[in-house]
Amino acid sequence: MRTDNSHPVSGLTLGYARVSTIKQSLERQLDALEAAGIPDDRIHVDKKSGTSVDRPGLTALLAYARPGDTIVVHTLDRLGRNLREVLNLVHDLNEKQIGVRSLADPLPINTADEGMARIAFLLLALFAEMERTFTAERAAHARAVAEAAGRRIGRPVAHPAEKIEYAKLLKQQGGSLGEIAEKTGIPKTSLHRYLATPSADDASNGTR
Repeated sequence: MRTDNSHPVSGLTLGYARVSTIKQSLERQLDALEAAGIPDDRIHVDKKSGTSVDRPGLTALLAYARPGDTIVVHTLDRLGRNLREVLNLVHDLNEKQIGVRSLADPLPINTADEGMARIAFLLLALFAEMERTFTAERAAHARAVAEAAGRRIGRPVAHPAEKIEYAKLLKQQGGSLGEIAEKTGIPKTSLHRYLATPSADDASNGTR
């Protein structure tokens, strides 16, 4: 693997491999990169979770790459935590005139190719946009179904102050928790919290 920062010539082909846990093996990715003609000293690796921002191998690779170089990966998902991050990174690299090529995607990508591979990359960008739309629509549909069934999505709404005061009055009159819940419509789980909190009148009278 790469251990120095020297960059003797331009137009190098560089490799990157990542696995998401230390128990997984890099062997398949490394074999593919080496079969593509990339020497071991030009391959950067990470054994970090895709959710972690600490990826020293990728950081070192991006610092080392120069205009005219091409970064090669087994599949594009090795470059980021999600498709949007991958697309952003590939776009940034393209702005720096650094190419990206994948070896084993269903539609292998090569951003230096002006033909079908470039079209495939644009399709990936479209799919990412569609997935964000579908995710938002699914969330909106789930909220609508839940609200139609009388449920709420998200944090519960606080009960009206007058109901809480009525519950405290019923407690002072000796009402049981079940009776108070039935008369006020406040669940027992919430009543435990409300009735354990001194009212403003109690506090002003010195009651604790």
